[in-house]
Amino acid sequence: MTDEPRTDGQRPAWARRIREERDARGWSQAEAVRALRGHAGSVALPSDSNLIRNWKRWEAGDAFPDEFYRPLLAKAFGTVTGALFHAPKLPSPERDLLVATGMDTLEIVSRLRLSDVSQGTLDALTITTERLCCEYASSPSLQLQTEGRSWLKRIIRILDQRLTLSQHRELLVQAGWIALLVGCVEYDLGDKRAAEATRRAALSLGDEAGHGEIIGWAHEMQAWYSLTQGDYRGTIVAGETGQCIAPNAGVSVQLAAQRAKAWARIGDRRQVEVALDQGRSMLEKLPYPENIDNHFVVDPTKFDFYAMDCYRILGEDRLAENYARHVIEAGTDFSGHERSPMRNAEARITLGVVAARGGDVDQAVAYGQRALVGDRKSLPSLLMCSRELSAVLQETHTTHPDVDSYLDQLRNIVTTPAQMNNQD
Repeated sequence: MTDEPRTDGQRPAWARRIREERDARGWSQAEAVRALRGHAGSVALPSDSNLIRNWKRWEAGDAFPDEFYRPLLAKAFGTVTGALFHAPKLPSPERDLLVATGMDTLEIVSRLRLSDVSQGTLDALTITTERLCCEYASSPSLQLQTEGRSWLKRIIRILDQRLTLSQHRELLVQAGWIALLVGCVEYDLGDKRAAEATRRAALSLGDEAGHGEIIGWAHEMQAWYSLTQGDYRGTIVAGETGQCIAPNAGVSVQLAAQRAKAWARIGDRRQVEVALDQGRSMLEKLPYPENIDNHFVVDPTKFDFYAMDCYRILGEDRLAENYARHVIEAGTDFSGHERSPMRNAEARITLGVVAARGGDVDQAVAYGQRALVGDRKSLPSLLMCSRELSAVLQETHTTHPDVDSYLDQLRNIVTTPAQMNNQD
């Protein structure tokens, strides 16, 4: 067990979280140690007195859990090591086009028009695809949709040219990733018909390229579409299908999470726990991703986001609140800039639901209103969660004037998809 010094006289974030996770479950330190022992399986652990002594040091931030105890603690709390201990973001490969390939966007477009698909062109296209996928959380939806569609058309145009087999497959793969991205943005904008057509195109591209992960993400999108439209059985079927196709890829974690969300709304707690634990086990086995900004990369902190949604629906308010606060913390940098505005919005709705159930209507409305004002929205997901908050408010606080104001704001958001699509 190695020591890690405290920062600015305060406990490190991981130490605070160990305490918060224990408190959220209502465990004493002795009960937490028993849970730890229960998740250790056949591995022999020290005596309870020694474990409690270690636990006190962990919560105080005086000692950093070693590589044996870190995953065991995460398992006891139903999360993954990277989320509980905030694994540092690894430096991403250099993604500047001019540095990496010697060409800018204009030159890539020119070469594609000339059907110049040299290795340099393919490398530049790969970097461009990753850049687009990394801009999902921050770029305006219409802008990203337009740029994504333009790149997709350029690639599709040259797939009919004379190419080597490897070149043809690589172009199919890049087109598949961009189609997935465009389909996500179209659905964010509320254009369900276009989103489904683009999802099917991505599925076809993945099939033709023999790329299991792209196929898996196409099924994940179907699961997401079904979830937000109230087709929970469809979500479960899509999740199971995608996991069979890409069982060892990161997308399998998100497919398990979509299934868990659907089971929560069906009301089957046992299946929720089974799906979450399946996703947690998968994610724990995966290496920490090089680039967590890519929309199609499942990073450890996203697991808190999945669990938050499930426990909010199940009425486990202390757990849901705890996860929501960690989602916001992970999705906000030191300057206060939100790196994950859509996750943060749903986390605030969760805090609003918890506040409403606790009788604090002012706080509930404040959280709900703040969730609706962000520039970057996934409208179907945001509306699904916001309606859950509105249902709690209408059920318990029908006479409060601020509730009517919030409901009016929510109704206005519903009209946004049509307004946006008219601008397209």
